[in-house]
Amino acid sequence: MKKILTAVLVLIAFGAAAQIDRTKLPEPAPAKELKIGDYEKFKLKNGLTVIVVENHKLPTISWTLSFNTNPITEGEKAGYSGIFGQVMRAGTTSKNKEDLNEEIDFMGASINIGFSSISAFSLSKYKTEVLDIMTDLLYNPAFPKDEFERAIVQKLTALKQEKDNPNSIAAKVRGVVNYGKNHPYGEPTTEATINNITLDDLRAHYNKFFKPNIGYLVVVGDITKRTAQKLVKKYFSRWEKAAVVQQEFPASNSIDKTRIALVDRPSSVQSVIHVSYPVENKPGNADATATSVMNYILGGGGSSRLFMNLREDKAYTYGAYSRLGSSKYSATFNASASVRNEVTDSALAEFMNELKRIVEEEVTQEELELAKNNMRGSFARSLESRSTVARFALNTELNNLPEDYYANYLKRLDAITRADIQRVAKKYIRPDRANIIIVGKADEIAGKLKRFAPIQYYDVEGNVFDPEAAKAAVASVDAQGVIDKYIAAIGGAEKLRQVNDLKMVLKATVQGQSLAITLLRKGNTMSKESVSMGGFTVQESVFNNGKAVMSFQGQTNEVPPGSELDNMKEGAVLFPELYYGERGYQLELKGIEEIEGRQVYAMSVQFASGNNMTHRYFDVENGLLLKDVVQQNTQELLEYQEVDGILFPKKVKITIPGLGAIEADAEVQVNTGIADAEFELKK
Repeated sequence: MKKILTAVLVLIAFGAAAQIDRTKLPEPAPAKELKIGDYEKFKLKNGLTVIVVENHKLPTISWTLSFNTNPITEGEKAGYSGIFGQVMRAGTTSKNKEDLNEEIDFMGASINIGFSSISAFSLSKYKTEVLDIMTDLLYNPAFPKDEFERAIVQKLTALKQEKDNPNSIAAKVRGVVNYGKNHPYGEPTTEATINNITLDDLRAHYNKFFKPNIGYLVVVGDITKRTAQKLVKKYFSRWEKAAVVQQEFPASNSIDKTRIALVDRPSSVQSVIHVSYPVENKPGNADATATSVMNYILGGGGSSRLFMNLREDKAYTYGAYSRLGSSKYSATFNASASVRNEVTDSALAEFMNELKRIVEEEVTQEELELAKNNMRGSFARSLESRSTVARFALNTELNNLPEDYYANYLKRLDAITRADIQRVAKKYIRPDRANIIIVGKADEIAGKLKRFAPIQYYDVEGNVFDPEAAKAAVASVDAQGVIDKYIAAIGGAEKLRQVNDLKMVLKATVQGQSLAITLLRKGNTMSKESVSMGGFTVQESVFNNGKAVMSFQGQTNEVPPGSELDNMKEGAVLFPELYYGERGYQLELKGIEEIEGRQVYAMSVQFASGNNMTHRYFDVENGLLLKDVVQQNTQELLEYQEVDGILFPKKVKITIPGLGAIEADAEVQVNTGIADAEFELKK
């Protein structure tokens, strides 16, 4: 009997399996309302809202105090938001930065301050000690002058680095064209605005916005609501509330047609492309979840249309993505990639094709399900973080969301259809009303971009730039004349020709180690360059009358004939500007640009060998060379010194992609009788 019953069951199971259509995706089970997690909320008499999330898995507690302020414009002080937290964190009226850091480090804790927040994290056993420090910083910030001055210098250095970073340039110009310079999301930070900032500006921001009645304190970790209430009342009840006047700001720029904002970066071998515009997409609006799914399909990850098209199919880039932001003030749509110069126009065409396609055609069911599955997984993973409940609770408060907004997320996600995706795409994707921001080499890309939209040029500061006017401004100036002025400025041709040998040592400190770059030149036919770290030579190259060797980590190899050897031959010349004409260098004056508020002649110089090109920038007023760019490596001459009647660099900043910027001091010696033996080609 058992055998018969077993056989019947097998046949039934086989029959049921045979009827399954494996060409169709299985229907997902209906989503349930999630239990996100419990949190407690209470309010102090001074208006401070407190959210407590208990989580006893680890013996730690985090305290995050945020202020609900509108975005603000900083005007002629633009950039103070970027240094405010650093300076406020640097000490109280009773403790300096070093004392605070020592106490915090002893506990293994951390305390950070931002433009509109203070956060602290520690083991739960140190909760009172951490609150002592956190509230001391909150109530008694010293805003020390030395830290302020240090922050200003660091910010100015960062700005200089951003000017050589195409992604930073694109982000700055994107803000300007999307929002305008008078909007918080568009006003650019410059050296001038940073130098306008005073300590009083930081104190004024603190006095205006650090008030409990616009504050939200989120407590997460190994603590009960009762204990949290007791501590919060003890440490924050005496904090007095005050009226806070929120700043109003203009609306974003209106975009009536697609246009291109092009920043010419002659040294670029890649173009950075952004297709961008402002959108109204407030948290919790009826389209919020559908727009997230739509953007995921368009450019949200490695399986998205943009990625698969521009990387996997066309091999134009390492990655292409899009993002549709969400904000109660103003959000931004942005699709971006970095592509080779020669395919800039082709890549832009594919961007626009994909934007049009998602508007005009329904996505496939497979794409929709893949996006939903990925978003379900991402949401589930986020719930593993103990701070997620706190973040959800704070977002609910700040954006006036329904209490069950996050609990019903999966229900909203499952309900989205292909028609919903096309509906929100038509509403939020606007290829016909977009700002296309491109940072790249204009000579190679501008001509092919004109078919997409009108082009307007911008400089790295986000200012409209007219290349034709720049060319007209130098129409009466000869490129060789600029070189002649430079030669005269540093000492004159006669004086330069008297130099037979030259030694320059560039010294810097990198990650706590001493770095020295030693350059030797003799007779225009011999050169030697060595790099040492911590006193040990790590790399060396020697050129001697047409032959050369290179040494690296103990391995020495002869340099074969070719471009590398040709470039070393050019590099052996003491003052190559003296011989540009007779050695066949190709000079092209590009126009007048601005560097650090100084007008400069921008010039491209094609090496005599034809293998390389440098972009050089000469001060219009005094003729001195201010910047030299070869490929993507930048050398800035920050200061000059006189040696034997000739001006040489005294302070140099070298920026190399991936390695950052190094500022070095230069020591120069002239005509010291460097022996020919220094240039021996050892193997």
